[in-house]
Amino acid sequence: MQLAGPGVFGPPRDPSAARAVLRRAIDLGVDHIDTSQYYGPDVVNDLIREALHPYPEELKLVTKVGARRDRAGRVLPAQRPDELRAGVEANLRSLAVERLDLVNLRLVESTSATSTPLDAQLAALEDLRLEGKIDLIGLSNVDQGQVERTLEFIDVAEIQNLYNILDRRDDELVTFASRHGIAFVPFFPLAGGPARLAADAGIGQVADKHGATAAQIALAWLLARYERMLLIPGTGSVAHLEANMAAIDVELDDGDLVVLDLVPSR
Repeated sequence: MQLAGPGVFGPPRDPSAARAVLRRAIDLGVDHIDTSQYYGPDVVNDLIREALHPYPEELKLVTKVGARRDRAGRVLPAQRPDELRAGVEANLRSLAVERLDLVNLRLVESTSATSTPLDAQLAALEDLRLEGKIDLIGLSNVDQGQVERTLEFIDVAEIQNLYNILDRRDDELVTFASRHGIAFVPFFPLAGGPARLAADAGIGQVADKHGATAAQIALAWLLARYERMLLIPGTGSVAHLEANMAAIDVELDDGDLVVLDLVPSR
């Protein structure tokens, strides 16, 4: 999301710098990129295609559908079956692929009496999967009841929700995902930014012990939380990318986890 312009809308100030971030990510071993055609719209997918196509064989491109942008940049629901199909086709076109590795259904709150039932949305994506345009289906911005409902119809490969060390309201959903072997992808994994993380004494204590930044400790905590946790700390900076990737080398011990588990959460 950080590769587009402000508000994830329009082009970045320096497209060549954005492409450099993508190329450096691959150099560092990144094999999972989370994106969507409505980031921009089209801007981020275009940058990914320009920088990385033809894609490395091991790279997984994960997209999402269920929303659209209007001319003012507002995010609006786009969850009718025809809109979901159009979203998938737009991602296929802009990424220049024949099949998407995983598509998340992003649930968007709607007060409309004509909002599309979840079952109909799932059926539309399953039809696209059977057509060979999608490999796996995930869910974004969901609660446990919606995941359980989905599992009655289709397999769920991924849950993508707000979750980080300062906002652990989805703790039970992470545990549910682990019981069912579903990957969990927390968005906003850096909890609003390094300054907010560094303000917590417990995070600072563990960071000092490891010679790491507060952001790296927050990412390491997520990785320790669940073996199928996939992190997406977006950035438009090569330096920030490299710092985020260094979190992989932070090995938290049981004492660290005790301290971090006591960090106040919303």
